Amino acid sequence: MNFNSLQYIIFLILNIFLYYIIPHRCRNYLLLISSYYFYMCWNPKYALLMLLSTVITYACGLLVSGAVWGKRKLWLALSFGANLSILFFFKYYNFASSLFTRVSGLLGLGTSAPLLDVLLPVGISFYTFQALGYTMDVYRKDVPAERNFADYALFVSFFPQLVAGPIERSGNILHQLKEVHEFDFENIRAGVMPVLWGMFKKVVLADNLAVIVNTVYDAPSEHNGPQLALATGAFAIQIFCDFSAYSDIARGSAKMLGFELMENFHCPYLATSIQDFWRRWHISLSSWFKDYLYFPLGGSRCGKWRRILNLLIVFAVSGLWHGAALTFVAWGLLNGLYQAVSILLRPVRDRVFKLLHVPEKAWWLTAIRVVITFSLTCLAWVLFRANSFSDAAAVYSSIFGWLAHLPELGLSGLFSAGGGLGLGTRALCMAGLFSAGTLAADWFVCEKRLGERLNRGVVLRYCVYFCLICAIIIFGSYGSGYDPQDFAYFQF
Repeated sequence: MNFNSLQYIIFLILNIFLYYIIPHRCRNYLLLISSYYFYMCWNPKYALLMLLSTVITYACGLLVSGAVWGKRKLWLALSFGANLSILFFFKYYNFASSLFTRVSGLLGLGTSAPLLDVLLPVGISFYTFQALGYTMDVYRKDVPAERNFADYALFVSFFPQLVAGPIERSGNILHQLKEVHEFDFENIRAGVMPVLWGMFKKVVLADNLAVIVNTVYDAPSEHNGPQLALATGAFAIQIFCDFSAYSDIARGSAKMLGFELMENFHCPYLATSIQDFWRRWHISLSSWFKDYLYFPLGGSRCGKWRRILNLLIVFAVSGLWHGAALTFVAWGLLNGLYQAVSILLRPVRDRVFKLLHVPEKAWWLTAIRVVITFSLTCLAWVLFRANSFSDAAAVYSSIFGWLAHLPELGLSGLFSAGGGLGLGTRALCMAGLFSAGTLAADWFVCEKRLGERLNRGVVLRYCVYFCLICAIIIFGSYGSGYDPQDFAYFQF
């Protein structure tokens, strides 16, 4: 049951209606049953896997809290070991097996490891990390251990953010599960806008841009530099619209039920550095790694070179979290390398700026930083999207080859690159126009509190509702012959 489906809209409306008419003591049970039903729509068997993870972390939380046998670290290690073992088996075993066979062949050993025919459970990385974060919070005594199993099970499985985040913290959600949420039309109104906005970004932008990206990246050797550059930029917008759309719909759905989920994106493509980008992109995962991996490694409290090593470790793990492939690890390491170079060059940059009297907050300098950061991010996205290192190398070679001849060729190649991208001229223009408008609207939402302003103006708010619904109906990707696109982060 995808968010971008009529089934989900009916499912959500039914849950909202039932949630507010049944007694308070029954509401969490309703949401728990609905959440498991929502997850079982993909594969009923894997709901048992989520239940197993829930039971393990619930029990370990109680054991850690009670310091049973005086072995708090033992129960914490048991929670992490058991859950990460499950995650490894379903997500990384075949990757590790293939890597072992490849390395064995290179060493001339000829040893191979068997592959397993297992499906990756939807959202396993998300709910596993959320449950492990709870165990660590209990161990650190940031939150008390949850005694009510149903409430804890709902914390792990809450359907709006179950399969693609945000990865919520126990300190934010568990107390909300104890509160009485009375029906408030303000919550309904505040939730409708992000749901519509998310639907628009998904079916109008992300799914249309996916046609361009898939056409080019599935056969990079058949496309030229300008086409690959356009497809890379399209992927940057696609993955932002796709993933932020899920987060918007999740936050809006939860809001209508009276719950507040954390912000997961904050104008990431207006970041002025890679470090700033990761403070704005997938905030729940970035903060998870910061709190539960980067800080325990020493964070930035140690020397410069140890700090760089910590960053590289965190980003390598982040890349592996995103996918069981070396291209994802390389993508993570490249983002870590960006930050390492920034740390090493910062003293030089500061001296040059001081010598030249360059104002740090000059608008033109901010604009240059945004362009450079976006360009570096797009170069990293190549590794994220490419099907293999050879495909990534082909993309880089074509793009840099085109850029090297740009002074003599000008932008004519870019303007003529639209052919062969899988979309007609009108659809390409529409995608470009909507992409620019979406990034501008994202800035107004984040920086100018556009959502709050719309909620205060009845006429303007309903005009926006009407325009978004019309755009979804007229320009959305669906209907006969449409290959529906799952949300990109479902695979993680």
